Amino acid sequence: MQDQPTPGRAARHDDRDRPRRTSLLILFVLFAGLIGGLVWGSNYYQGCKGSLLEEGAHAGITFVVEEGASAEQVVNDLHEQGVIPCAGFVGNLLMRGTGKSSEIRAGTYQLTTGMSLEVAVEILTTPPKAVKTVRLTIPPGYRLTQIADRVEEELGIPAARFMSRATSGDFSLPPYLPEGTPTVEGFLYPETYRIPVESAADEVIQLLLDQFAIEAEGLPWDNAKELGVTPYEIVTIASMIEKEAAVQKDRPLIAGVIYNRLADGMPLGIDATTLYADPTPDGELSTSDLETDTPYNTRIRVGLPPTPIASPYRWSLEAALDPAKTDFFYYVLCGADGSHRFAKTYAEHLHNVDVCL
Repeated sequence: MQDQPTPGRAARHDDRDRPRRTSLLILFVLFAGLIGGLVWGSNYYQGCKGSLLEEGAHAGITFVVEEGASAEQVVNDLHEQGVIPCAGFVGNLLMRGTGKSSEIRAGTYQLTTGMSLEVAVEILTTPPKAVKTVRLTIPPGYRLTQIADRVEEELGIPAARFMSRATSGDFSLPPYLPEGTPTVEGFLYPETYRIPVESAADEVIQLLLDQFAIEAEGLPWDNAKELGVTPYEIVTIASMIEKEAAVQKDRPLIAGVIYNRLADGMPLGIDATTLYADPTPDGELSTSDLETDTPYNTRIRVGLPPTPIASPYRWSLEAALDPAKTDFFYYVLCGADGSHRFAKTYAEHLHNVDVCL
């Protein structure tokens, strides 16, 4: 008789095969997962490299790279703002792959949503094209017509066109230059600028207004209310100080005279304002000029002229906001350096005139 297999022996054989089948199943699952992961990763990687938006779905955005921002931070910001479709490990891997991680430039850029990382990085690492500029110097005390002539000379913008825009009433700089003010006289800050040669009149005007705002920041403008004037009138007073004072020590003293006369109801008697209204300014005042009743003739009119008469520098703005507290009501030019002699009474003033002139 042949031996018959016993149930016990068959069971032991099945026990030996079970671990082998389990291992094969695990390997199969791992292999399938690997293939799936590779396919997903490939699709994700390709998606990260290119736009995932349909044609016409791109939207423009302003993207800012802060000074000192890392490449990783830039990638994350690009992703959060929808410029590129991915961030994290793959995004940073792609960034390193461009070889330009260290070349990203701080600044403000115009990008669109749905860009590829390569295109975005190309924009963020490309230096801006050099813009040809010209040097424009506006001296302190220049009036608007003089600035227009200087702009025409240096930039080729016709003075008439510049004046038309500067007196259009379209510009404002609250609280100093209120909306609707018909002229920017006094607010085109005197400084040396580098201006692109293709600039338009509006761009030049705005640049000079912006510089005024920078210089005005930090000055004690709260003093204006205590002095009984508006910020606009402060600039008007500063413009007169700019035209009258030649040395720094005289500026707060002249400011004090102006405020004393305003408080006393006296005409300011500042000839520079009368010259401003002279239709043929030659730097000299005739008897006819002094007798002509215009809003700028402060020998006849009481109070401030209706507008500034020139562009004041910061030191004149400071004097207008912080005048010397004196009893002086008069001053006369007295000195080769352009300094003045001050007086409390008209009799003292006449004596100073005899001494100085």
